[in-house]
Amino acid sequence: MAQRRYYRVAGHSFSVTAEEFVFAQMSNYQPFETKEEPEETIFDLTVGDVDLSEEKAQVFTDTSDDDMPRIEIYRIGQDRLFQVSMTKHSEICLSLRTSEDFHKASLCFATNDIRFGIDNSCMLLYAFSTAGMHTLEMHAAVIERKGHGFLFLGHSGTGKSTHARMWLSAFEDAKLLNDDNPILRIEENGEIHVYGSPWSGKTPCYINREVPVGAIVQLAQAPHNKIWPLRLPEAYAYMLSSASGLKIEPKMMDALYDTIARVIQTVQVYKMECLPDTDAARVCEKNVTNLK
Repeated sequence: MAQRRYYRVAGHSFSVTAEEFVFAQMSNYQPFETKEEPEETIFDLTVGDVDLSEEKAQVFTDTSDDDMPRIEIYRIGQDRLFQVSMTKHSEICLSLRTSEDFHKASLCFATNDIRFGIDNSCMLLYAFSTAGMHTLEMHAAVIERKGHGFLFLGHSGTGKSTHARMWLSAFEDAKLLNDDNPILRIEENGEIHVYGSPWSGKTPCYINREVPVGAIVQLAQAPHNKIWPLRLPEAYAYMLSSASGLKIEPKMMDALYDTIARVIQTVQVYKMECLPDTDAARVCEKNVTNLK
């Protein structure tokens, strides 16, 4: 029998309705589960059948690197349909049909990889639902140290996870908060906080905790370790490329633009060219924080 469970990530609640065998694959969500029904949810996802019998019109295909998922976007009446493959050239393995505002969604799998389907669906729904709530779902690794979070941005393969591990090696008090998909949120008092999430790439790090952001660093591989602060236009471009959102939706993108602009006026963004060594972590730490 299907059950409905509630989760809260970075202050935003959502629900998943599914059979027990689906929840058995969702251990990464357990730190974020709440037993009390929230007053409101940003989205409600039901795992089961998706009606694909109606005519659909393709809107957009989002392709990235060959080893990254491919997302095909369609319209079915007023609804949206997202069909996702595990890699750029593989077969579609999940179909996610949502309402216009993303609040109601249904999901079906064409694969046995339930975890992939749930995670990608919830990540899409979360990013789209919170775009107008001063919230950013980021592609980044985050180290927590001395009560602050330090975000490392970069394209896949840049070395975000490696640089985070170098901080863990260099500083005994450093902790990994998230390795791939943290959440940034502008709080009511104007502070920028970073939150752990149920989504952390290949490294299992599902921590339900938040800290103020100390700095944001865009990484690039190089034969040396060098870091410098970015001007606002450069910082804006890097932040936009690392934030999740439906870039074909002008209203959503306007909201993301506004949130990013507020973040980079509050938090310093740096560019770092670096080697995969602990000296890179020490150089970075020395420049991005005055915390004692």
